[in-house]
Amino acid sequence: MEAAYIQTPLGITKLEGDENGLNSITVLDVEEELTDLIPEPLEDASYQLQEYFEGKRENFDLDLNPQGTDFQKRVWNALLDIPYGKTTSYLELSKTLGDVKAIRAVAAANGKNPLWIVIPCHRVIGSDGSLTGYAGGLHRKKWLLDHESPVKQQSLF
Repeated sequence: MEAAYIQTPLGITKLEGDENGLNSITVLDVEEELTDLIPEPLEDASYQLQEYFEGKRENFDLDLNPQGTDFQKRVWNALLDIPYGKTTSYLELSKTLGDVKAIRAVAAANGKNPLWIVIPCHRVIGSDGSLTGYAGGLHRKKWLLDHESPVKQQSLF
């Protein structure tokens, strides 16, 4: 398993993966030395994340290899269908997966998503439109949703 630490607008981010694909992307709340030379299996992920943050990429084209239960993987695959700049609710996601009663399990699987941004768990909000839990912190979720919003707020001053 290869690892790399890159700088993003939301903090230092750890990438992990190997020739089978990307296993995890995690934003850190601690300082870590940045990686000088990105390992080959992580080069595309590093480059595509940079493009995303520069506003040049809306979709990722990466080999993904997240580790989780079959149910978690079903939820994560459903998250991949949420378009850039759009959101859905946990309830709607549960309906998409065929069981409205599974809302808590869907929310729990969403929270275990190991591939920050690439599998867009930040695009799932509460049924009332509220920003609900996010493993990376609600301030990051808000930043990501604002970054992807087709309507950019202008400053009055």
